[in-house]
Amino acid sequence: MGGAAPVKRTSRDIRTANRYEVLRQIIAGSPTSRQELAAATGLSLATVATLVGELTDLSMIAEVGFEDSAGGRPRGLVAVDASGGALIGVDIAETYVHAELFDLALNVLARADEEVRPGESAPERVAALVAAAVGTVVARAGVEPARVLGVGVSVPGQVDRDRGVAEYAANWDWHDVPLLDLLAGHIDRPLYLDNPLRACTVAELWFGAARGRGDAVVVNLGTGVGAGLALGGGLYRGVSNSAGEWGHTTLVLDGRLCHCGSRGCVETYVGAPGIMRNLSELSPRSPLLHPGDQTATIDALAAAAAAADPVALEVVRETARHLGAGISDLINLLNPEVVVLSSWVASRLGAPLLAGVRAAVARHALRRPLAATEIVLSPIPTDPVSLGAATFALEGALRSAGKPRAGGRRAATALRATT
Repeated sequence: MGGAAPVKRTSRDIRTANRYEVLRQIIAGSPTSRQELAAATGLSLATVATLVGELTDLSMIAEVGFEDSAGGRPRGLVAVDASGGALIGVDIAETYVHAELFDLALNVLARADEEVRPGESAPERVAALVAAAVGTVVARAGVEPARVLGVGVSVPGQVDRDRGVAEYAANWDWHDVPLLDLLAGHIDRPLYLDNPLRACTVAELWFGAARGRGDAVVVNLGTGVGAGLALGGGLYRGVSNSAGEWGHTTLVLDGRLCHCGSRGCVETYVGAPGIMRNLSELSPRSPLLHPGDQTATIDALAAAAAAADPVALEVVRETARHLGAGISDLINLLNPEVVVLSSWVASRLGAPLLAGVRAAVARHALRRPLAATEIVLSPIPTDPVSLGAATFALEGALRSAGKPRAGGRRAATALRATT
């Protein structure tokens, strides 16, 4: 029987995962005790104590005092050392590059944006825009470049994160682009690559609506569309890091042509270009329509829907009808505790979109799985993709802790960002 052999996790992999989980719990609940960390993670108290010691040695956390423990010996408290380093998360989207710089508590210290103009999506140009945004956030935050532990980068489409390659981005027609190699020509800090589905999902697991949930689906609504999966409390990637390409499942047989070459994909009806088409088909000369400008159109549509404009409300209803049908399939298939509507389109269309989706799902999903599922908007106030990308850099820093830092594209001691 064919198929890839299962990947065995080494003791180092397990230790890194445990270190990451303990730090995640500390960031989410600082200050906290070793006993609370053991209860939250399911690890033994001895293992937690060892991991806390390692994180302290890495200057990522610090002892911050004691708490009473019902008459027993006071428990030592630990908290994240926010000043112990900085992380950068970069959200590459089809129309923009957005970068955020975080302290180790994942508080945003600086933001920067670069526009990706039509016709300027060549890989070398996008890499230069990322470098410019990274340079800007470092300067705005006033941090020493050497304090940046890593730069996590999210790029749309299918990603080989181990090789740092954007394998396929349908909207740009990218194939096997060695993106981290291109970025290494500009940025001399450790670099980590993945896509927005994984980034949004990790952000929701850490700080959002998926926190504390066993099974969650994070629907990423932007120019492209996908579904990040958190199953069993952890990120589900699939055998080739390709899970979640729900935006390219068929919603309408022989429907709209998609960039991927197929027809009737979910993305063509509920991604930003699909919503623009919904508007143009309903009202071809609508003043809400800004041809060639997705952001302006979605912003105008959101404002008009909030003002009860009938055309805008009908477009949102039509979009929600398709989106709800697609989400019903996810609910029937995965039986999640929560479905989170995330990314910039969901954020802008907000409550009207959510109400329409809930109504559509109620018509299509099976009653038993639907009764166990909550459908919500993402509560994360910052860009969830940048936040999630920063956690990839944090995970990488924990993985490399203790390793000799050889020279090369991901281990230089200074950060150089040029346009």
